[in-house]
Amino acid sequence: MTSTIERARMHDDLKNVGLRAQATAAGLVQLCRELTAAGVLDQAAVDRVKHAIADEIALTAPRPIPRASFREEVCERLDALFAGDEKVGPAERLSFATQDER
Repeated sequence: MTSTIERARMHDDLKNVGLRAQATAAGLVQLCRELTAAGVLDQAAVDRVKHAIADEIALTAPRPIPRASFREEVCERLDALFAGDEKVGPAERLSFATQDER
């Protein structure tokens, strides 16, 4: 377990380097790809990582969109992102992003 001082120091170091959520996510995806290629992670482990991410993102589903539909689209985009062989495209292409607001 890390101390409060160590966590605060890490926080400051990450901030000073300029890391942000997108940079961290890019690193996570690349790390999963590298570990899978090296045979350290199997597909089941990568799937658990993707499901954990999807579960967290699904908590932010817009009210008019059923959470299951939102999560399904997020999972499809995560699959494409982690595979690395398909352009994911902008979030505006998501079906829930194009629906009329109520």
